Amino acid sequence: MIEQFTLPNGLRVICEQLPHLRSVSIGVWVKAGSILESPAENGLSHFIEHMAFKGTQRRSALQIAQEMDAVGGYLNAATSKLCTCYYAKVIDEDLPLAADILSDIVRFPAIGEKELKNERNVVLEEISMTDDSPEDVAYDLIDSAMFGVQPLGQTILGTRERIENITREEMLAFRARHYSPMNTVVAVAGNFELSHLRELMDEHFGSWQGNTGEIFPVNLVNASPVTLTADKDTEQAHICLGYTGKPMGHSDTYAMAVFNSVLGGGMSSRLFQRIREESAMAYSVYSAPASYPHCGTFTIYAAVAPKNVKTVLDQIDDELQHFLDKGMTEKEFSMAKAQLKGSFILGQESAYNRMNSMGTNLSLMGRLIPTDETIRRIDAVTCEDALRVAREVLSAPRSQAFVGKSIDALLK
Repeated sequence: MIEQFTLPNGLRVICEQLPHLRSVSIGVWVKAGSILESPAENGLSHFIEHMAFKGTQRRSALQIAQEMDAVGGYLNAATSKLCTCYYAKVIDEDLPLAADILSDIVRFPAIGEKELKNERNVVLEEISMTDDSPEDVAYDLIDSAMFGVQPLGQTILGTRERIENITREEMLAFRARHYSPMNTVVAVAGNFELSHLRELMDEHFGSWQGNTGEIFPVNLVNASPVTLTADKDTEQAHICLGYTGKPMGHSDTYAMAVFNSVLGGGMSSRLFQRIREESAMAYSVYSAPASYPHCGTFTIYAAVAPKNVKTVLDQIDDELQHFLDKGMTEKEFSMAKAQLKGSFILGQESAYNRMNSMGTNLSLMGRLIPTDETIRRIDAVTCEDALRVAREVLSAPRSQAFVGKSIDALLK
C-alpha cells in the first residue's frame, strides 16, 4: 500500500510498504537541476551534488563512505536537467542509518574550500570523460540545437570555464534558493513500519526550514531549428535528429510512446530493422521521447561509418516518410503496446525502481501515478492516436547534430 504524508515544514513523503522484502530504498528529490540555472550558474546543481559527499558538519567524506560500506549498503546521487536525487539502498534494519546519512548530506554539507578545490578537479575530469564519449557530445549538441540559449540548451555538467570559476559563495547562494523542505520529496519503498518511518522523517527532516523554491521556466523546442556539428577524431560519425515532442503530463505522451516503440524503440522497430539488420550500417540506432515542463523532445540517434552518413540519413528520412504515408500495421501497434506494458511492469519489480518512480512522479508531476493508471492509459491509445501524434511530431522542422572526424566535409 502506498501512503503519503507531509511534515509541518512542507516536506512531502511518499512510501510503499513491501513486507516480503528484506531491504529498503530511500531517495531525496530536490527540485534543482540545470533548467533552473542561469548561464552564469550552469553546472551548479551537479557540482553541489558532488559536494554533498565531501563531508558534513558531523561526518568526513571517509566516514560517510565507511558507515554505508559497514552495513553493505549503497549510497549515490544523480543530477538531471530537472532535479537532483540522493538515494540509498540498505537492508531493512539499517533504514535509520540511511535516513540519517541522507538528511546529513542534503541538509548540512560542509562545502569547505579545500574540498571544493579538490572536487572541482573531479568534476572537470567528468567533463573530460563526457567529451571523450561522442554519443554524449551528440546529445549535448542536439539539446543546444533544439533549445539554443534557453536553460534546456545547457549541459548538466556545465562548461569547463564555468566550473573552474565557481565560488563557495555562489554554491551557498544557489543552495539557499533551492534546498528547502517545500522544494523536496522523500520517497521510500521496501520493508519498514509506517509509524517508524514517520518518526525518522520528523527526526531527520522536521527541523529543516527554507523557502518554496522556484518554478520551472518555459522553454520552446525548435523555435529556430539549426544544425550543429562537432569535429572529433572518432571512428564513427554520430547522428542526432531532434523534433518537438510532448510536454510532461500531456495526454499524448502515451500515444507518443507507442509510435516511438514502432519507429525506433526496440530491436523489432523499423529503424533498427532497416538500418542495422537489413543494411548493416549501424550497431546502435534508436529513437526516444523526453518530456519536460512545458515542452518535450523526440530524438533519433545513429552511429555509423563516416562514409555512410548520407546514406543512413536518406534511409532514416525514407523510413519516416513511409511511416507518415502508410502508418503502422495492426501487428506493430499491438506489439508496441504489449512491449510498453511489459517493460513498465517488469521495471516495477524492485524496491529501488518503485521508490524512483514515486519520487519522480511526486516531485515533478505533483502526484503519484498508479501502476493501474499507466496500464489503463497505454491500453486506451488507439492506432489513430499514435499516427496523429507521429504526424504532428515528424512533420515539423527538426534540428540536427553531427559528431565525427571532418564531419562538415562528410555532410557536403
